[in-house]
Amino acid sequence: MKNKLFSLASLLLMAGALVFLSGCDKDDPEPENIPEVITKVELTFSAVGAADIIVTATDPDGEGPQGYTLSGPVNLVRNINYGLSVDLINELQPLTSDERFITLEVLEEADEHMFFYGWTGNLFSDPAGNGNIDNRTDVVNYLDEDERGLPLGILTDWTTVNAAGNGTLRIVLKHQPGIKSATSTANDGESDLDVTFNVNVN
Repeated sequence: MKNKLFSLASLLLMAGALVFLSGCDKDDPEPENIPEVITKVELTFSAVGAADIIVTATDPDGEGPQGYTLSGPVNLVRNINYGLSVDLINELQPLTSDERFITLEVLEEADEHMFFYGWTGNLFSDPAGNGNIDNRTDVVNYLDEDERGLPLGILTDWTTVNAAGNGTLRIVLKHQPGIKSATSTANDGESDLDVTFNVNVN
């Protein structure tokens, strides 16, 4: 079995998911299809015996005309197994507001959300291919799921190829209340997030 190392924040997210899954109520109101406002995305790549690799994408005006600004490329090492955790923040909300911490909101509404991943450049040996944005049946190594056993994608697993190269990693978060299923795709529902990072494998 592959060794995996995640940050404390990732472990807390997983614990929060378990708490949520145990507290569902059949009488909860019908979900509203309101996209999340995300002004900051933080990716953390963790590997055993190595420092975390953290990159961010920021969009200070939220739903305004500005796009995401990237902190830089994702620089990974060849033939290494990484755990990836995604953190989502709405910095337009005050620090004391629950609406600031979008990752927790996505966890609470795991049955309405799903991350899709796509990449170029043959960067990874596992999963191989180019991701499931273009084809839902393509492999992505999800490490979390909703109460029905459907993938979520805040936590995923990646192994780089044993060769230098470069490409891109695209992450799409779909909001799919009432329509998320084993066959729903990146074309279904509203996009809460669609951001692409440059990736180097050295």
